[in-house]
Amino acid sequence: MRKHRVLVVDDSASMRHLISSVLLDTADIEVVGHAADALEAREAIKQLNPDVVTLDVEMPKMNGIDFLEKLMRLRPTPVIMVSNFTSTGGELTVKALEMGAVDCIGKPQPGDRTLFAGLADKIRIAAEVRFRPPASRHEHLDPGRAAAGHSAYKPDGRIVAIGSSAGGVEALSAVLDGFPANCPPIVITQHMPEMFTKSLAARLDRLCHATVTEAVDGAPLEIGQVYVAPGGPAHLTITGTSSFRCRLVPTGLVSGHRPSVDVLFQSVAKVAGNSAIGVILSGMGRDGADGLLTMRKAGARTIGQDADSSFIYGMPRTAYEAGGVERQLPLKKIGAEILTLTNQKSG
Repeated sequence: MRKHRVLVVDDSASMRHLISSVLLDTADIEVVGHAADALEAREAIKQLNPDVVTLDVEMPKMNGIDFLEKLMRLRPTPVIMVSNFTSTGGELTVKALEMGAVDCIGKPQPGDRTLFAGLADKIRIAAEVRFRPPASRHEHLDPGRAAAGHSAYKPDGRIVAIGSSAGGVEALSAVLDGFPANCPPIVITQHMPEMFTKSLAARLDRLCHATVTEAVDGAPLEIGQVYVAPGGPAHLTITGTSSFRCRLVPTGLVSGHRPSVDVLFQSVAKVAGNSAIGVILSGMGRDGADGLLTMRKAGARTIGQDADSSFIYGMPRTAYEAGGVERQLPLKKIGAEILTLTNQKSG
């Protein structure tokens, strides 16, 4: 069995040791080297050709974001960002994910006994990525989307539910970028560790005309508002009849995740039916496949990101194969299609 080769990059010797020790007992993962800064990392990547790099966000000489930008441009490599749970760390991590990092994980906090729980699985997923550099944002945009989305757009009362995972930050940025300030209410579940989702919402809020916030329990779904599921102990669902509200449900993992796309989609199918649009974007695994099928059976229109534009064509593929995807579209066309489907003037 070929092992996944990992390079650990962190300016803290104790953190490099901790990451390595967590991976020591995994039969299919081998730590092939360490680097204390970006300059050492550059040489190590040339010499060792690792399958995956774990990269500290905040380092001396050159921070992880600047190094990631150079790496993606010169030698695209699957990267997992390792970050402190701080507002700065969260913001930089979300930026890294938008730039093409595969995933992220938080550094253990004092008293935390989980010690990078899930890191091995993230490495396995990253190692399977057939890396394609993320397209620049202007390449994502459909030239007709901005015109269609502003003066001519009037929401028809439907809501939009979006699910995404690895590669989802870039995809979400591209979809929301051209939305008007009066876009339909949107609820999003993006697989992401607790504390990072607030930074994700803040970054998306800066990128688009609509208002993007981390969802809170009881928040009403309103025009021009986008709600991102908080990472951590609860799933994002919606409740209501003629009007809808966010509901955070503190239950166990579903489809291996919390928050789960399946949980969100199932709730939308139940209370909104044909008054909803379901969208599944880049990600590994099958979370969202069953929920999207339930939405489609309930009369919702459904969209899946296509293989060529997906960073990881996992979740969209399983949803398509399960019959939940009505239309597969390239990323640059998904936003325009959502606006068309929810526009009063489109009939």
